[in-house]
Amino acid sequence: MICVVGIGPGGIDEVTPRAMEVIKKCDVIVGYTKYINLLRPALAGKILYSSGMTQERDRCNMALMFAQEFGKTVAVISSGDAGVYGMAGLMLEIAEGSGQEVKVIPGITAANSAAAILGAPLMNDYATISLSDILTDWRTIERRLVAACDGDFVICMYNPASEHRPKHFRKACGILLDNGKSPETPAGYVRNIGREGQQYEVMTLVELMKRKIDMLCTVIIGNSQSYILDGKIITPRGYRA
Repeated sequence: MICVVGIGPGGIDEVTPRAMEVIKKCDVIVGYTKYINLLRPALAGKILYSSGMTQERDRCNMALMFAQEFGKTVAVISSGDAGVYGMAGLMLEIAEGSGQEVKVIPGITAANSAAAILGAPLMNDYATISLSDILTDWRTIERRLVAACDGDFVICMYNPASEHRPKHFRKACGILLDNGKSPETPAGYVRNIGREGQQYEVMTLVELMKRKIDMLCTVIIGNSQSYILDGKIITPRGYRA
């Protein structure tokens, strides 16, 4: 059996009890090297297979090999929730026709953890948009940003910027401003969620554009109803009404 396990956005304390129980029962743990290292204290006695970024297909193939050829119970670990920009879909595709059962074990996605740190910005409808154009064409990302503005969604940005994509984040913010988001829209980011060195800021969208945002950040930008109260972002749900 292969279990695709979401391990949450940060430290080992943010792994759900169900996810940790599954990991403990598996013989083999497969994952991105950084995530293996985060869980290493809990992985004593396990067979570990890790690899670097962009080697997701390799990891899934190795997981299938361990399960098929050696009869091992395998956990493929994925940050956040395995079904949100994670490994679940690819593992299901690769295991198709193999006869191997694949179970997806949910985890806490970065949007939820970042929202809890920034206040309560996701109390109404929101959209998650990854700014990485490695697997999604940038024109498609632009269309999604425009559509999210048109629907007045709160927006949570994953993979906002990197060394190879230093201008994507500011470009995305410019698209939001050009399509109806006010410069004063409440916004914020969290860096290193749940890990050593965690930091966050709450500010306006126009101020956020000036910050140095990288791949360690999750960004949330409010809607037209969002406001800042005591340094926290709140998007009202309408309970008073």
